[in-house]
Amino acid sequence: MEINYQSNFKLNKTEKKFLRKQIKARHTLLRHEGIEAVSYATQSLVVANGGLGNGMSRKQLLPVLEKCGLVEALLMPPNKPYSFVRYKTTEESRNAYASLNGKEIVDDLGQKVILYLNFVERAQWKELGHQALPPGLTVVEEIISSEDEKMLLESINWTEDLDNQNFQKSLKHRRVKHFGYEFHYENNNVDKDKPLPEGLPDICDSFLEKWLAEGYIKCRPDQLTINQYEPGQGIPAHIDTHSAFEDEIISLSLGSEVVMDFKHPDGITVQVMLPRRSLLVMTGESRYLWTHGITPRKFDTVQASEDYKSGIITSDIGDLTLRKRGIRTSFTFRKVRHMPCTCNYSLVCNSQRKETPPSFPESDKEASQLEQEYVHQVYEEIAGHFSSTRHTPWPHIVAFLKALPDGSIVADIGCGNGKYLGINKEFYMIGCDRSKNLVDICRERQFQAFVCDALAVPVRSGSCDACISIAVIHHFATAERRVAALREIVRLLRPGGKALIYVWAMEQEHNNQKSKYLRENRISQEKKEEIKCDKSTQGLLEQKSDIGSQNSASSVLSIDYIQEKESSSKTVTNSELPIHTNRTSFHSQDVLVPWHLKTKTGKNKPVEPFGSVGSCDPSPVFHRYYHVFRDGELEATCQTLSNVIILQSYYDQGNWCIILQKAWVCYGATWS
Repeated sequence: MEINYQSNFKLNKTEKKFLRKQIKARHTLLRHEGIEAVSYATQSLVVANGGLGNGMSRKQLLPVLEKCGLVEALLMPPNKPYSFVRYKTTEESRNAYASLNGKEIVDDLGQKVILYLNFVERAQWKELGHQALPPGLTVVEEIISSEDEKMLLESINWTEDLDNQNFQKSLKHRRVKHFGYEFHYENNNVDKDKPLPEGLPDICDSFLEKWLAEGYIKCRPDQLTINQYEPGQGIPAHIDTHSAFEDEIISLSLGSEVVMDFKHPDGITVQVMLPRRSLLVMTGESRYLWTHGITPRKFDTVQASEDYKSGIITSDIGDLTLRKRGIRTSFTFRKVRHMPCTCNYSLVCNSQRKETPPSFPESDKEASQLEQEYVHQVYEEIAGHFSSTRHTPWPHIVAFLKALPDGSIVADIGCGNGKYLGINKEFYMIGCDRSKNLVDICRERQFQAFVCDALAVPVRSGSCDACISIAVIHHFATAERRVAALREIVRLLRPGGKALIYVWAMEQEHNNQKSKYLRENRISQEKKEEIKCDKSTQGLLEQKSDIGSQNSASSVLSIDYIQEKESSSKTVTNSELPIHTNRTSFHSQDVLVPWHLKTKTGKNKPVEPFGSVGSCDPSPVFHRYYHVFRDGELEATCQTLSNVIILQSYYDQGNWCIILQKAWVCYGATWS
């Protein structure tokens, strides 16, 4: 049976509407995922809106599909809003196509969704190779009984007196209590000279003694943190501070299972199921080198097999489903360290590194110094390598430039290697950058560019028809300096002139779609080998990535938001800036982002900022300071300027973007 998409003139209004949506789903899958539907019937179908990524579990979807025939395989890729089904016969597949297209069903979130089905010919899927638990990581199932679990949970008093030193109010993402020693989140450490009264709860003694006797743990802990997570809550990826605790860290999961993410600095991610009443033991590499965290969500992607309990969540998309989280309480035990750490991971060990990481700046002078060392000097060192990775202009920026009238005077503030300076030959464009080496690259490419600071551009006020500032403002270390940089851009514009500004977004997943920055992590780790097709996997389609861009009006936040965030960041004296793990989600707004320098000759001898592995290393590491912007923050910052109008605000490839216009002013009245 050939599907005729051209005969919709015979359809009624409702049928035409459905057909348009089905075709749209088909085109979306092709554009974003590389999934190509065919116009004739096959045994395999792709089911749009019927995937783990939009809240549809195997338990919900499979019975619906089985009503149409014998299902040989239901393949549900993790985090994707679609799935694949393969029927035993083409006739059964035709039946599903006719019966289920446009069918409304309820997903695991209780929301109504409409399924759109299309035939696919054959398919393959890129998958991760065999994964093992991080070295030194152990999960012990059923370490305690159900009765013991109940007793431990009932022993926690979350409502006791605020004066009790073991009490701590709820954090943003969970409730927490400390025993033995209080853990200070502002510096990720404990005060070893100020133990809490009473030590660990007596109820824990018998369990710890038993685990010691059975060899699950090697030393008796003296610090306990109890966390309680509601469904949808989590904890950012982190490594427990080396200098604060000894090697062994153990965590008891109570009340509900959860999937914990372990990430290696190279970008490898391993998802590990922690069953209810299980004990997680981290030692060695898994404790010192890998980060661990819990992604905030209400459902976890887990193995569908009934006999599966703990361990790695595999990439077998024929055996994945969703499972709703419950209220989980964890008892995490540690032993406080009283001597410097001597682990084998010196590059990430705060006891062994030669320099301490920079702190959040407390003044404009400190902010300027931070930018000098962790922005200006770094870009001078990495200019050549950086330029080699910046060669493709982004479509939205090109569209902005090409829409300007011929003869326009345009300034690119922070032009880098000048990739936007030659976009439109019909107007005069000049660039400036703080990096002399990047400006030299611009000049080699015959572009007009000069060296200057974005806070003081030596160009006459009101002389530019337009300005662009791409990935610059996020390098300024305080809200005041970011506002000053925007004010300088507006100063250059003539009345009616426009500016386009891009800053890095904290939200690297937007509208249920991951940014290219996150997707490249997955792509770089996936093996290029295709799965051999057999009877159960022949319906898989090769997954392809797409650099999608979406426009979305940001919610407007007041300037109070910026001041509040800035104030809260400054409440902690000498708080160290965290080092971000590349190709992962952001968990802090102010971070140091590593740049692994690659040179052809290895002759570079970089100025060694914190974390550099040294000039003798063939791939030295530099750290660039960033303030990543939250949704609405760029708008709120622009609204502090008195003479601008925000024309458009949108999200593009992991960035928050804004187009503003300098207002016309006449006798106190503002003209738009």
